[in-house]
Amino acid sequence: MRITHLETYTRGPISIVRLLTDDGSEGIGQMSTFNADISAAVFHRQVAPVALGWDADDLDGLVDHLFEANYKFPGSYVCRAVTGLDTALWDLRGKRAGKSVCELLGGQPRPLVVYGSSMRRDITPEQEAERLAGLRQSLGYRAFKVRIGKVCGHDQDEWPGRTEALIPAVRRALGDEVAILADGNSCYTAARAIEVGRMLQEYAIGHFEEPCPYWELEWTAQVAAALEMPVAGGEQDFDLCQWRRILQMHAVDIVQPDVCYIGGMTRARRVARWAEQAGYICVPHSANDSMVLTFTLHLMGAIPNAGPHVEYSIEPSICPEGLYSPAPVVQNGMVNIPSGPGWGVTINPDWLAAAEYRISHQ
Repeated sequence: MRITHLETYTRGPISIVRLLTDDGSEGIGQMSTFNADISAAVFHRQVAPVALGWDADDLDGLVDHLFEANYKFPGSYVCRAVTGLDTALWDLRGKRAGKSVCELLGGQPRPLVVYGSSMRRDITPEQEAERLAGLRQSLGYRAFKVRIGKVCGHDQDEWPGRTEALIPAVRRALGDEVAILADGNSCYTAARAIEVGRMLQEYAIGHFEEPCPYWELEWTAQVAAALEMPVAGGEQDFDLCQWRRILQMHAVDIVQPDVCYIGGMTRARRVARWAEQAGYICVPHSANDSMVLTFTLHLMGAIPNAGPHVEYSIEPSICPEGLYSPAPVVQNGMVNIPSGPGWGVTINPDWLAAAEYRISHQ
C-alpha cells in the first residue's frame, strides 16, 4: 500500500491534509495551526516528495526518514508539516482497522476530564476569577489554568502586582476543590521563578508551567529541584534529542509535548513512553480547538502515564464553526474521545471547498 497523492486544504490558521494510497484508502490529518500557509508550502516542497511512493504501513520508518531527508532543515516548520502527514497516516490506519486511533494505541474511547485553559493576561484578577467561577458553575470544570507573569517577560509581570493578586482571587472564587494550574510562558529567571513558585505553593497550585525561558533547561531544572509543586513544560520542544535531555536532567516533572509542534502522534508517543519509563506523567499541550485537541484526546486516552486532565481552551474558537464534526463539547467538565474509526471526525466539505487547494502526486 503506497502513498500516491497528498493534498492540502489551507484556510486561515488551518491546513488539512488528505492522503490517498494506491488501493484507494484515505486518511485525514492536520498540520499545526498558525502560519498554516507556510507549513503547507514546506509540506509540498520538503515532505511530499519524500513520502510519495512510501509504504503507508511503515509509519515509524517514514517519519524518521523524513527528518533525515531534511537534515539541513531540522526546525519547527518541517515538524509542523510532518504532523499533517503523520496524523493522516494514523487516521488511515484506524479506518482500515475499523478502530479509533485511541483503540489502536491500546486505549478505549471515553469521556476525559479537561481543564479550562485561560489564554488571557489582559484581564483583571477579579474579572478572571469571576469568569472561571461562572464556567465552573455552567460547565462543571474541575480544573483551570491561568496565565501569570508576562510572555518572555524578563521577570516582569503583565502589570505590577497582577500575579500576586490573581492567584488568591482565583482560589477564593473557586474554592479548595478545584485544581488551579499556572503558566509562566517563559517569564522568569530561575531565582524569581522559585520565589513565585513558593507563593503558588501557598495556594495549592497544581503545577507551574514553563516558569523559565524554555530553552534555558538548566534554569527550569533548578526550579523543579527547589519547589515541592510539580513543574511542567516542553510544549515548544520538537527535537527528540532535546527531549531526552529534558528527561535525563529532570528539567520538569510533567511533560507537555504538543502533537502538532513535535511532528505528529508517532513522535509524541515516543516522548510519552520515555516519560513513562522515567516516572513522569504526560499532559500534552493542546491550547486550541483545532484537530490538535482531537489528537490529544486519543493520545491521553491510551497512555498509562496520562495526567488527570486534558488542556481545553476557554477562549473564542480559532476554528470556523463546523470545521469538523462531531465537535468537542464540555459536559460536567469532561469531553468525549471521538469513537469512530481513525480520528472519528469528519471535515466539513464546504470548508474544504473554500480553502486553498494543492496536490502532490506521483
